[in-house]
Amino acid sequence: MDLYNPNLKIVSAPRKLKVINDPVYNAVRVSSPLIFDIISHPYFQRLRRISQMGLSYLVYPGTHHTRFHHALGAMHLMEKAIRTLRAKGVVISDQEEEGLLIAILLHDIGHGPFSHALEYKLIHAHHELLTLAFMQELNKVFKGTLNTAITIFKGEYPRAFLNQLVSSQLDVDRLDYLKRDSFYAGVTEGNINSERLINTFYVVDDQLVIEEKGIYSVEKFLMARRFMYWQVYLHKTSIVAELMLAKVIERARELLQLKKEHYVASPLDGFLNLSLAAKEIDVESVDIKGFAILDDYDVISALKCWKQSNDFVLSFLSSSILDRTLLDVRFSEEPIPEQLLNQTMHEVGERYGLDAHQSSYLVYTGSLWNRAYDETKEPIRILFRDQSVQDFMKASKYLGTQAFSAIHRKNYLCSPAL
Repeated sequence: MDLYNPNLKIVSAPRKLKVINDPVYNAVRVSSPLIFDIISHPYFQRLRRISQMGLSYLVYPGTHHTRFHHALGAMHLMEKAIRTLRAKGVVISDQEEEGLLIAILLHDIGHGPFSHALEYKLIHAHHELLTLAFMQELNKVFKGTLNTAITIFKGEYPRAFLNQLVSSQLDVDRLDYLKRDSFYAGVTEGNINSERLINTFYVVDDQLVIEEKGIYSVEKFLMARRFMYWQVYLHKTSIVAELMLAKVIERARELLQLKKEHYVASPLDGFLNLSLAAKEIDVESVDIKGFAILDDYDVISALKCWKQSNDFVLSFLSSSILDRTLLDVRFSEEPIPEQLLNQTMHEVGERYGLDAHQSSYLVYTGSLWNRAYDETKEPIRILFRDQSVQDFMKASKYLGTQAFSAIHRKNYLCSPAL
Protein backbone atom coordinates (compact mmCIF):
# COMPACT_ATOMS: atom_id res chain seq x y z
CA MET A 1 0.00 0.00 0.00
CA ASP A 2 1.22 3.50 -0.86
CA LEU A 3 1.09 5.37 2.43
CA TYR A 4 1.54 8.67 0.61
CA ASN A 5 -1.33 8.19 -1.86
CA PRO A 6 -3.32 11.47 -1.79
CA ASN A 7 -6.48 9.60 -2.73
CA LEU A 8 -6.23 7.23 0.24
CA LYS A 9 -9.33 7.50 2.42
CA ILE A 10 -8.60 7.80 6.14
CA VAL A 11 -11.19 6.40 8.52
CA SER A 12 -10.99 8.09 11.95
CA ALA A 13 -10.31 5.68 14.77
CA PRO A 14 -12.76 5.71 17.67
CA ARG A 15 -11.82 8.11 20.45
CA LYS A 16 -9.49 6.25 22.78
CA LEU A 17 -9.75 6.05 26.52
CA LYS A 18 -7.48 8.63 28.11
CA VAL A 19 -5.17 7.69 30.96
CA ILE A 20 -3.23 10.28 32.99
CA ASN A 21 -0.16 9.26 34.98
CA ASP A 22 -0.41 10.04 38.68
CA PRO A 23 2.35 9.54 41.29
CA VAL A 24 -0.13 8.49 43.98
CA TYR A 25 -2.39 6.06 42.07
CA ASN A 26 -0.15 5.37 39.04
CA ALA A 27 -2.92 5.97 36.49
CA VAL A 28 -6.14 7.99 36.43
CA ARG A 29 -8.70 6.98 33.81
CA VAL A 30 -10.80 9.60 31.99
CA SER A 31 -13.98 7.67 31.36
CA SER A 32 -15.96 9.80 28.91
CA PRO A 33 -15.47 12.35 26.10
CA LEU A 34 -17.46 14.94 28.11
CA ILE A 35 -15.17 14.63 31.12
CA PHE A 36 -12.11 14.85 28.87
CA ASP A 37 -13.51 18.03 27.29
CA ILE A 38 -14.17 19.53 30.74
CA ILE A 39 -10.60 18.76 31.81
CA SER A 40 -9.37 20.39 28.59
CA HIS A 41 -11.35 23.58 29.20
CA PRO A 42 -9.27 26.67 30.25
CA TYR A 43 -11.28 27.02 33.47
CA PHE A 44 -10.12 23.58 34.61
CA GLN A 45 -6.60 23.90 33.18
CA ARG A 46 -6.21 26.97 35.41
CA LEU A 47 -6.06 24.57 38.38
CA ARG A 48 -2.57 23.59 37.23
CA ARG A 49 -1.55 27.05 38.50
CA ILE A 50 -3.37 26.94 41.84
CA SER A 51 -1.37 25.48 44.74
CA GLN A 52 -3.17 22.72 46.64
CA MET A 53 -1.56 23.65 49.96
CA GLY A 54 -1.02 27.38 49.75
CA LEU A 55 2.42 28.35 51.04
CA SER A 56 3.13 25.03 52.77
CA TYR A 57 6.10 24.54 50.43
CA LEU A 58 7.96 27.01 52.67
CA VAL A 59 7.94 24.22 55.27
CA TYR A 60 7.62 21.07 53.17
CA PRO A 61 9.51 21.71 49.91
CA GLY A 62 7.71 18.92 48.06
CA THR A 63 4.24 20.41 48.41
CA HIS A 64 4.16 22.08 45.01
CA HIS A 65 1.25 19.94 43.83
CA THR A 66 -1.84 21.68 42.56
CA ARG A 67 -5.63 21.60 42.68
CA PHE A 68 -5.39 19.95 39.25
CA HIS A 69 -3.63 16.93 40.80
CA HIS A 70 -6.18 16.68 43.60
CA ALA A 71 -9.23 16.99 41.34
CA LEU A 72 -8.07 14.13 39.13
CA GLY A 73 -7.20 11.99 42.15
CA ALA A 74 -10.62 12.56 43.72
CA MET A 75 -12.29 11.60 40.43
CA HIS A 76 -10.22 8.41 40.37
CA LEU A 77 -11.40 7.46 43.87
CA MET A 78 -15.00 8.31 42.97
CA GLU A 79 -14.82 5.89 40.06
CA LYS A 80 -13.60 3.18 42.47
CA ALA A 81 -16.44 3.99 44.88
CA ILE A 82 -19.02 3.67 42.09
CA ARG A 83 -17.59 0.32 40.99
CA THR A 84 -17.59 -0.94 44.59
CA LEU A 85 -21.21 0.03 45.25
CA ARG A 86 -22.42 -1.41 41.95
CA ALA A 87 -20.64 -4.70 42.71
CA LYS A 88 -22.64 -4.84 45.97
CA GLY A 89 -25.93 -4.36 44.15
CA VAL A 90 -26.40 -0.61 44.59
CA VAL A 91 -28.03 0.77 41.45
CA ILE A 92 -26.28 3.84 40.02
CA SER A 93 -27.35 4.92 36.55
CA ASP A 94 -24.91 6.02 33.85
CA GLN A 95 -26.25 9.57 34.21
CA GLU A 96 -25.65 9.51 37.97
CA GLU A 97 -22.18 8.08 37.45
CA GLU A 98 -21.20 10.89 35.10
CA GLY A 99 -22.79 13.43 37.45
CA LEU A 100 -20.76 12.11 40.39
CA LEU A 101 -17.50 12.12 38.44
CA ILE A 102 -18.05 15.67 37.17
CA ALA A 103 -19.17 16.96 40.58
CA ILE A 104 -16.04 15.67 42.32
CA LEU A 105 -13.80 16.69 39.42
CA LEU A 106 -15.04 20.29 39.70
CA HIS A 107 -15.57 20.48 43.46
CA ASP A 108 -12.55 22.76 44.00
CA ILE A 109 -12.57 24.71 40.73
CA GLY A 110 -13.58 27.86 42.63
CA HIS A 111 -10.31 28.15 44.56
CA GLY A 112 -8.31 31.29 43.91
CA PRO A 113 -4.56 31.90 44.11
CA PHE A 114 -2.89 29.86 46.87
CA SER A 115 -6.23 28.23 47.70
CA HIS A 116 -7.42 28.96 51.27
CA ALA A 117 -4.70 31.55 51.92
CA LEU A 118 -6.54 34.31 50.03
CA GLU A 119 -10.11 33.17 50.53
CA TYR A 120 -12.34 36.26 50.84
CA LYS A 121 -9.32 38.53 50.19
CA LEU A 122 -9.69 39.05 46.44
CA ILE A 123 -13.44 38.57 46.15
CA HIS A 124 -15.92 38.37 49.01
CA ALA A 125 -17.15 34.85 48.36
CA HIS A 126 -16.42 31.37 49.65
CA HIS A 127 -14.69 29.05 47.18
CA GLU A 128 -17.76 26.79 47.05
CA LEU A 129 -19.91 29.66 45.80
CA LEU A 130 -17.26 30.40 43.17
CA THR A 131 -17.21 26.70 42.27
CA LEU A 132 -20.96 26.81 41.67
CA ALA A 133 -20.49 29.89 39.46
CA PHE A 134 -17.83 28.06 37.42
CA MET A 135 -20.04 24.99 37.09
CA GLN A 136 -22.96 27.06 35.86
CA GLU A 137 -20.75 28.71 33.24
CA LEU A 138 -19.43 25.33 32.10
CA ASN A 139 -22.99 24.02 31.99
CA LYS A 140 -23.78 26.69 29.40
CA VAL A 141 -20.70 25.73 27.39
CA PHE A 142 -21.62 22.04 27.47
CA LYS A 143 -25.33 22.61 26.80
CA GLY A 144 -26.87 21.51 30.09
CA THR A 145 -24.91 18.27 30.50
CA LEU A 146 -23.74 19.31 33.98
CA ASN A 147 -27.24 19.56 35.48
CA THR A 148 -26.93 16.34 37.48
CA ALA A 149 -23.42 17.23 38.68
CA ILE A 150 -24.58 20.65 39.86
CA THR A 151 -27.53 19.17 41.76
CA ILE A 152 -25.21 16.66 43.47
CA PHE A 153 -22.63 19.36 44.29
CA LYS A 154 -25.35 21.48 45.91
CA GLY A 155 -26.40 18.47 48.01
CA GLU A 156 -29.87 18.52 46.49
CA TYR A 157 -29.95 15.25 44.56
CA PRO A 158 -32.86 13.06 45.78
CA ARG A 159 -30.56 10.09 46.49
CA ALA A 160 -28.70 11.23 49.61
CA PHE A 161 -25.73 8.86 49.36
CA LEU A 162 -24.67 10.42 46.05
CA ASN A 163 -24.42 13.82 47.74
CA GLN A 164 -22.51 12.22 50.64
CA LEU A 165 -19.90 10.73 48.32
CA VAL A 166 -19.03 14.27 47.23
CA SER A 167 -19.42 16.10 50.54
CA SER A 168 -19.59 14.52 53.99
CA GLN A 169 -17.31 13.68 56.91
CA LEU A 170 -15.98 10.71 54.95
CA ASP A 171 -16.12 11.72 51.30
CA VAL A 172 -13.75 10.93 48.47
CA ASP A 173 -12.43 14.51 48.56
CA ARG A 174 -10.93 13.90 52.01
CA LEU A 175 -9.76 10.43 51.07
CA ASP A 176 -7.66 11.91 48.28
CA TYR A 177 -6.29 15.05 49.88
CA LEU A 178 -5.06 13.33 53.05
CA LYS A 179 -3.18 10.68 51.10
CA ARG A 180 -1.95 13.09 48.40
CA ASP A 181 -0.86 15.88 50.73
CA SER A 182 0.94 13.39 52.97
CA PHE A 183 2.73 11.96 49.93
CA TYR A 184 3.96 15.34 48.66
CA ALA A 185 4.83 16.64 52.13
CA GLY A 186 6.92 13.54 52.78
CA VAL A 187 5.16 12.71 56.06
CA THR A 188 3.42 9.48 57.03
CA GLU A 189 0.62 10.90 59.20
CA GLY A 190 -1.91 11.18 56.37
CA ASN A 191 -1.04 7.98 54.54
CA ILE A 192 -4.46 6.37 54.85
CA ASN A 193 -5.65 3.27 53.01
CA SER A 194 -8.19 4.96 50.74
CA GLU A 195 -8.97 1.79 48.79
CA ARG A 196 -9.63 -0.20 51.97
CA LEU A 197 -12.15 2.43 53.12
CA ILE A 198 -13.85 2.57 49.73
CA ASN A 199 -14.14 -1.23 49.68
CA THR A 200 -16.24 -1.00 52.87
CA PHE A 201 -18.73 1.50 51.38
CA TYR A 202 -22.37 0.41 51.23
CA VAL A 203 -25.81 2.04 51.15
CA VAL A 204 -28.64 1.51 53.64
CA ASP A 205 -31.90 3.49 53.47
CA ASP A 206 -30.31 5.77 50.89
CA GLN A 207 -27.48 6.68 53.31
CA LEU A 208 -23.78 5.97 52.79
CA VAL A 209 -22.52 3.56 55.45
CA ILE A 210 -19.26 1.82 56.32
CA GLU A 211 -19.36 -1.92 56.88
CA GLU A 212 -18.32 -3.06 60.35
CA LYS A 213 -15.01 -4.45 59.09
CA GLY A 214 -14.00 -0.91 58.13
CA ILE A 215 -14.38 0.67 61.56
CA TYR A 216 -10.64 0.55 62.31
CA SER A 217 -9.92 2.18 58.96
CA VAL A 218 -12.32 4.98 59.93
CA GLU A 219 -10.44 5.44 63.20
CA LYS A 220 -7.15 5.60 61.30
CA PHE A 221 -8.70 8.09 58.85
CA LEU A 222 -9.80 10.41 61.67
CA MET A 223 -6.46 10.14 63.46
CA ALA A 224 -4.70 10.93 60.19
CA ARG A 225 -6.90 13.96 59.67
CA ARG A 226 -6.19 15.25 63.17
CA PHE A 227 -2.42 14.73 62.89
CA MET A 228 -2.20 16.19 59.38
CA TYR A 229 -3.90 19.40 60.49
CA TRP A 230 -1.51 20.04 63.36
CA GLN A 231 1.66 18.80 61.70
CA VAL A 232 1.09 20.05 58.13
CA TYR A 233 -1.97 22.20 57.41
CA LEU A 234 -1.69 24.30 60.58
CA HIS A 235 2.11 24.31 60.81
CA LYS A 236 3.13 27.65 62.30
CA THR A 237 5.41 28.62 59.41
CA SER A 238 2.89 28.07 56.64
CA ILE A 239 0.17 29.74 58.72
CA VAL A 240 2.20 32.89 59.33
CA ALA A 241 3.23 33.02 55.66
CA GLU A 242 -0.42 32.83 54.58
CA LEU A 243 -1.44 35.48 57.13
CA MET A 244 1.28 37.75 55.76
CA LEU A 245 0.12 37.11 52.20
CA ALA A 246 -3.39 38.16 53.15
CA LYS A 247 -1.97 41.32 54.79
CA VAL A 248 -0.04 42.11 51.59
CA ILE A 249 -3.28 42.08 49.61
CA GLU A 250 -5.02 44.22 52.24
CA ARG A 251 -2.20 46.77 52.18
CA ALA A 252 -2.07 46.87 48.39
CA ARG A 253 -5.83 47.47 48.24
CA GLU A 254 -5.56 50.24 50.84
CA LEU A 255 -2.76 51.99 48.94
CA LEU A 256 -4.73 51.73 45.73
CA GLN A 257 -7.72 53.38 47.37
CA LEU A 258 -5.46 56.10 48.78
CA LYS A 259 -3.95 56.52 45.29
CA LYS A 260 -0.45 55.89 46.63
CA GLU A 261 2.24 54.62 44.28
CA HIS A 262 2.42 50.85 43.97
CA TYR A 263 2.46 48.21 41.28
CA VAL A 264 -0.39 45.83 40.52
CA ALA A 265 -0.07 42.88 38.17
CA SER A 266 -2.81 43.39 35.61
CA PRO A 267 -4.98 40.32 36.37
CA LEU A 268 -5.07 41.42 40.02
CA ASP A 269 -5.93 45.02 39.20
CA GLY A 270 -9.68 44.65 38.98
CA PHE A 271 -9.88 42.65 42.20
CA LEU A 272 -7.77 45.09 44.21
CA ASN A 273 -10.11 47.83 43.02
CA LEU A 274 -13.06 45.90 44.43
CA SER A 275 -14.42 47.20 47.70
CA LEU A 276 -15.04 44.08 49.77
CA ALA A 277 -18.61 44.36 50.98
CA ALA A 278 -19.54 43.22 54.46
CA LYS A 279 -22.04 40.76 52.97
CA GLU A 280 -20.92 37.84 50.82
CA ILE A 281 -21.83 38.33 47.17
CA ASP A 282 -24.29 35.99 45.46
CA VAL A 283 -23.43 33.57 42.69
CA GLU A 284 -24.99 35.72 39.98
CA SER A 285 -22.70 38.66 40.85
CA VAL A 286 -19.42 36.80 40.35
CA ASP A 287 -17.16 38.01 37.54
CA ILE A 288 -16.21 34.44 36.76
CA LYS A 289 -14.37 35.23 33.52
CA GLY A 290 -12.19 37.77 35.34
CA PHE A 291 -11.62 35.47 38.30
CA ALA A 292 -10.67 32.61 35.96
CA ILE A 293 -7.61 34.58 34.83
CA LEU A 294 -6.14 34.74 38.34
CA ASP A 295 -3.61 32.21 39.59
CA ASP A 296 -0.58 31.87 41.88
CA TYR A 297 1.77 33.37 39.31
CA ASP A 298 -0.07 36.70 39.32
CA VAL A 299 0.40 37.01 43.06
CA ILE A 300 4.08 36.02 42.97
CA SER A 301 4.67 38.50 40.13
CA ALA A 302 3.01 41.24 42.17
CA LEU A 303 5.12 40.38 45.25
CA LYS A 304 8.30 40.77 43.20
CA CYS A 305 7.26 44.26 42.18
CA TRP A 306 5.86 45.26 45.56
CA LYS A 307 9.19 44.28 47.07
CA GLN A 308 10.52 47.50 45.47
CA SER A 309 7.61 49.62 46.73
CA ASN A 310 8.22 52.95 48.47
CA ASP A 311 5.70 51.86 51.08
CA PHE A 312 7.61 50.18 53.91
CA VAL A 313 4.81 47.84 54.97
CA LEU A 314 4.12 46.56 51.45
CA SER A 315 7.81 46.15 50.71
CA PHE A 316 8.58 44.50 54.06
CA LEU A 317 5.80 41.91 53.79
CA SER A 318 6.51 41.13 50.13
CA SER A 319 10.23 40.69 50.75
CA SER A 320 9.60 38.56 53.81
CA ILE A 321 7.42 36.09 51.89
CA LEU A 322 9.70 35.88 48.86
CA ASP A 323 12.87 35.52 50.94
CA ARG A 324 11.26 33.42 53.68
CA THR A 325 12.21 35.83 56.44
CA LEU A 326 8.86 35.45 58.12
CA LEU A 327 7.36 36.94 61.25
CA ASP A 328 7.88 35.17 64.54
CA VAL A 329 4.94 33.23 65.97
CA ARG A 330 4.29 32.68 69.65
CA PHE A 331 1.63 30.16 70.69
CA SER A 332 -0.41 30.13 73.87
CA GLU A 333 -3.13 27.90 75.29
CA GLU A 334 -4.82 31.05 76.61
CA PRO A 335 -6.03 34.03 74.55
CA ILE A 336 -3.27 36.59 73.92
CA PRO A 337 -3.61 39.42 76.48
CA GLU A 338 -4.50 42.77 74.93
CA GLN A 339 -1.73 44.37 76.97
CA LEU A 340 0.87 42.10 75.32
CA LEU A 341 -0.55 42.87 71.86
CA ASN A 342 -0.43 46.65 72.50
CA GLN A 343 3.07 46.45 73.95
CA THR A 344 4.33 44.44 70.93
CA MET A 345 2.72 46.88 68.48
CA HIS A 346 4.35 49.79 70.29
CA GLU A 347 7.80 48.16 70.18
CA VAL A 348 7.43 47.34 66.47
CA GLY A 349 6.29 50.89 65.77
CA GLU A 350 9.29 52.29 67.62
CA ARG A 351 11.74 50.01 65.81
CA TYR A 352 10.48 50.67 62.28
CA GLY A 353 9.07 54.17 62.66
CA LEU A 354 5.46 53.14 62.08
CA ASP A 355 2.18 54.46 63.42
CA ALA A 356 -0.35 52.16 65.09
CA HIS A 357 -2.23 51.49 61.86
CA GLN A 358 0.91 50.54 59.95
CA SER A 359 2.08 48.36 62.83
CA SER A 360 -1.20 46.41 62.66
CA TYR A 361 0.03 44.93 59.37
CA LEU A 362 3.05 43.44 61.15
CA VAL A 363 1.55 42.47 64.50
CA TYR A 364 -1.61 40.40 64.87
CA THR A 365 -3.26 37.74 66.94
CA GLY A 366 -5.73 34.97 66.30
CA SER A 367 -6.46 31.34 66.99
CA LEU A 368 -6.13 28.03 65.17
CA TRP A 369 -8.46 25.15 65.85
CA ASN A 370 -8.99 21.63 64.63
CA ARG A 371 -11.70 19.02 65.08
CA ALA A 372 -11.37 15.70 63.26
CA TYR A 373 -15.02 14.70 63.66
CA ASP A 374 -17.97 17.04 64.14
CA GLU A 375 -20.82 15.43 66.07
CA THR A 376 -23.17 18.27 65.08
CA LYS A 377 -22.90 17.33 61.39
CA GLU A 378 -24.19 14.32 59.49
CA PRO A 379 -22.49 11.32 61.13
CA ILE A 380 -20.29 8.61 59.71
CA ARG A 381 -22.55 5.54 59.91
CA ILE A 382 -21.35 2.01 60.67
CA LEU A 383 -23.29 -1.01 59.39
CA PHE A 384 -23.04 -4.06 61.68
CA ARG A 385 -23.48 -7.70 60.70
CA ASP A 386 -26.94 -7.77 62.31
CA GLN A 387 -27.90 -4.99 59.84
CA SER A 388 -28.14 -2.34 62.56
CA VAL A 389 -26.60 1.07 61.81
CA GLN A 390 -24.90 3.26 64.42
CA ASP A 391 -23.12 6.59 64.54
CA PHE A 392 -19.36 6.00 64.49
CA MET A 393 -18.94 7.70 67.88
CA LYS A 394 -21.22 5.11 69.49
CA ALA A 395 -19.99 2.19 67.42
CA SER A 396 -16.25 2.60 67.99
CA LYS A 397 -14.63 0.83 70.94
CA TYR A 398 -11.49 2.95 70.63
CA LEU A 399 -10.79 4.56 74.01
CA GLY A 400 -9.59 7.80 72.45
CA THR A 401 -12.71 8.34 70.35
CA GLN A 402 -13.72 11.52 72.20
CA ALA A 403 -10.47 13.12 71.08
CA PHE A 404 -11.78 13.02 67.51
CA SER A 405 -14.72 15.30 68.32
CA ALA A 406 -12.91 17.59 70.78
CA ILE A 407 -11.95 21.05 69.53
CA HIS A 408 -8.21 21.63 69.88
CA ARG A 409 -7.28 25.29 69.85
CA LYS A 410 -4.05 27.32 69.85
CA ASN A 411 -3.80 31.09 70.16
CA TYR A 412 -1.00 32.97 68.44
CA LEU A 413 0.80 36.30 68.31
CA CYS A 414 2.70 37.21 65.13
CA SER A 415 5.28 39.98 64.99
CA PRO A 416 8.78 40.72 63.72
CA ALA A 417 11.49 39.32 65.97
CA LEU A 418 12.12 41.71 68.84
